[in-house]
Amino acid sequence: MKFSVRKGDLSKEPCDLLVLNAFEGFKTFGGATASVDKAMGGLLLTLAQEESFRAKAETSFMLYTHGMIPAKRILLVGLGKEKDFSEESVRSAAALSLQKARSIGAKKVVSVVHGAGHGGLHPKQTAKAIIEGMMLGVYEFLRHKSSKISKKNPDEIILLTHNGQITTQVLNGIKLGEIFANATIIARDLVNEPAQTLRPIDLVNRTKAMVKATEGKIQMRIYNKTQLEKMGAGGLLGIAQGSDHEPFLVHMIYKPSKAKKKYAFVGKAITFDSGGLSLKPAEFMENMKEDMAGAASVIGAMSALPLLAPSIEVHGIYGVCENMVSGRSIRPGDVVVAMNKKTIEVTNTDAEGRVTLADTLSYAVKQKPDMIIDLATLTGACMVALGDEIIGMFSNDDKVAQNILEAAKLAGESCWRLPLVPQYRKTLESKIADLNNVSGLKRKGGAITAALFLEEFVAQTPWAHLDIAGPAFAERPLNTYTPYGASGFGVRTLLELVRNAS
Repeated sequence: MKFSVRKGDLSKEPCDLLVLNAFEGFKTFGGATASVDKAMGGLLLTLAQEESFRAKAETSFMLYTHGMIPAKRILLVGLGKEKDFSEESVRSAAALSLQKARSIGAKKVVSVVHGAGHGGLHPKQTAKAIIEGMMLGVYEFLRHKSSKISKKNPDEIILLTHNGQITTQVLNGIKLGEIFANATIIARDLVNEPAQTLRPIDLVNRTKAMVKATEGKIQMRIYNKTQLEKMGAGGLLGIAQGSDHEPFLVHMIYKPSKAKKKYAFVGKAITFDSGGLSLKPAEFMENMKEDMAGAASVIGAMSALPLLAPSIEVHGIYGVCENMVSGRSIRPGDVVVAMNKKTIEVTNTDAEGRVTLADTLSYAVKQKPDMIIDLATLTGACMVALGDEIIGMFSNDDKVAQNILEAAKLAGESCWRLPLVPQYRKTLESKIADLNNVSGLKRKGGAITAALFLEEFVAQTPWAHLDIAGPAFAERPLNTYTPYGASGFGVRTLLELVRNAS
């Protein structure tokens, strides 16, 4: 697909599909939709009302123009209630419009710049949201299909505006939207890949390929099992010991000249989680290829940094392994020593992610960043609390937390701050080690106690933990641009955070 912007008159532009919009409950049209309706003698409004089209979010109405204007068809997409209009409304409408365009085999699509200048939205942000919605809304993972045939995307998509003064802003938004969407797609592809073809070494190699494509703008360090032993990465090694595939620690570095700040993004990277000897029930294992989604989000975000060129040094870190069952598997009651020398009694081997993160967070601290953010499909408890569409966020720093909430809102990735409850820390005490990897509260407050466990490995560094267990893998479509499967949640929040801090 080729995206472009041009000044022009929507009612005079030849195309296979012309995309317009309306707010819910409209009685008359406004803006560009009104001008096209006028060119059609009011027929668009008449037909929309006759068909009881209400312009609710994620709804549309299509009609032939029969030569009344150069466009062959018009698609009217609903923006929902005007008072609720946001970038998320734009993403949703844009995704739906491209899906409809594919369904009719449209080759050339012309679209209004949804809501440009409306509700305080800047044309650049609006155009960015349009491209994100379109690209993510038609995403498919076809690598393992015997037939790769899918509905074809249009060859050309033009954002047309009557206001020539905003074309440069819209063009910049298009470029930004492509960067954000492509980074998200990298993460989606990694998470959707079956564990048999995404073993720890495969994730390392896929990361290598991404780094190579940046032509030296990102550097990479890889630590193998022998090196991890010398580094004292007992948590990662302990969880990995039941697998036939060796673990690795991967460190990506984006370091611009005269960087103002230094961030570390840390991702959980369990390429398959059987639960270990604390074996998961079969139905809970079906999508456990997703347990490396935190690392996938970090990889996706890192891939975009050379294009965004923020004046921030960013370190992307993950420790990758499988959590499998064998005669070598770590046993409930075993004790491991993390990289920061703290000892951990592993009483539940299915709470493995926090044990590997103990090492990767400790390693991140050694890079002396101004802030650490970790992303992990960590707890079912977070899903119980917030459902499957919301990230649970914990932080030891109010400013960091607020910045993440603002970035997540811009990204359209729902995020809710949960408390780090100090009095729950004592429930992680072990009789034989410094910490137990699970709380004595058992099922109560599991997301909180998991975050408190992680806090033990960030020293005094400002830090936030994003529990993405719910939205990382959509077991049902979450919206028009997030279909079944990997969502890439977290990528765009990290990128908004970096972009707005530059």
